[in-house]
Amino acid sequence: MLADTNVNTDTFLATDYLNHFNEIVMLLEMIPDMPDILEEAQEWCPKSYQQHFRDSGLSDSDLTIEAYENAPAAFREPFDETVERMNQVVIRGIETIAAAVDSPRPEELAAAAATASLLLQRLVDVASAIIHGNTPQLEQGEIDELLS
Repeated sequence: MLADTNVNTDTFLATDYLNHFNEIVMLLEMIPDMPDILEEAQEWCPKSYQQHFRDSGLSDSDLTIEAYENAPAAFREPFDETVERMNQVVIRGIETIAAAVDSPRPEELAAAAATASLLLQRLVDVASAIIHGNTPQLEQGEIDELLS
């Protein structure tokens, strides 16, 4: 049933959901060169897996949602935890970037944007690995190191 879909047959998860985060990574990376993009980044909102696929218009979105809702806990729980971390990184990152926009030191803006995009990309990589059947975790120490 899942064989001809974008859903991983072992994890019941789909990488298409990560597009929601890949878009904001791209915006965060552009902000130092184009600060006006901050407004667009500030419009980004967390979106549940189910809502993303409802809004996607993909032909198999109902099946993708059903698969997610039946995903093995060994994959879904770390995936959901990673998604929650990604949402937090975006929200905090945008707040930090917004504060740095008015800084007299342009390197503060570049550093804030780079930190947020790097950490978010690392978490997207973790989520992608989970979707593909691995269960890596980004430990709090790694997050702290990236933020320092």
